[in-house]
Amino acid sequence: MTRRPFTQLDVFSAVPLMGNPLAVVHRADGLSDAQMARFANWTNLSETTFLTEPPEGADYAVRIFTPARELPFAGHPTLGSCHAWLAAGGQPKGGTIIQSCAAGLIPIRRDGARLAFRAPPLVRSGPADDEVRARILAGTGLPPEAIEAVEWIDNGPGWCGALLRDVQALRSVTPDYAALGGLKLGLVARAPSDAGWDFELRAFTSSYEDPVTGSLNASVGQWLMRTGVATGDYVAAQGAALGRDGRVHVTRDGGEIWVGGDVTACIEGTVTI
Repeated sequence: MTRRPFTQLDVFSAVPLMGNPLAVVHRADGLSDAQMARFANWTNLSETTFLTEPPEGADYAVRIFTPARELPFAGHPTLGSCHAWLAAGGQPKGGTIIQSCAAGLIPIRRDGARLAFRAPPLVRSGPADDEVRARILAGTGLPPEAIEAVEWIDNGPGWCGALLRDVQALRSVTPDYAALGGLKLGLVARAPSDAGWDFELRAFTSSYEDPVTGSLNASVGQWLMRTGVATGDYVAAQGAALGRDGRVHVTRDGGEIWVGGDVTACIEGTVTI
């Protein structure tokens, strides 16, 4: 067993304990898949990442694990891992930081004090069918008239998005995961004009609500800007139902969508794995 540097961070919040936590193990080369999976299960956070030496063309490599499985890509682990790598002395080869993960090479850029990743392309898009809409209604308890549109917005994890007509409806939802039947659902609604942000989101996986979700915000950003629901750069709030206060900054640069947020280091030390 080897002692390795360790960081635990809060992503999408400049205030500790108000975003989405991430555990990062540095210098993880040499760990087996089983060791990584066991440690991620032990942290019991939504994601734990392991930084390793990169392939040609990348600045660093990362592997991303939930307590149950490995993911090819996820948003808040991307920003948190990049922040941890930079804080540990990582030096990018160019102006854009390049992360290597199972989904490929992910560009990340500094946006003032924040980091932002380029939204990956959707692997599934288009309107969802009536059966999916019915599952959403059953799983959220919302009336049919509360939903303005339902689309597949899957950039890897399997997201389906529902645009609601009323933010109060979004805030009122108590999910029925059995009725959702494993559907990964993102709810989005326009925020009140005096909120200080533009949209509010909630993210339901197969068994829990995620506090602040980078991959969902990336796909929602592509959806809202493509359809004209969002007419320019915007700020999304997520996490209020869980006592969090996450903020996600979505910007458009030419034909690309970038997803950014603050990252705050909370714990630094070593772990023995």
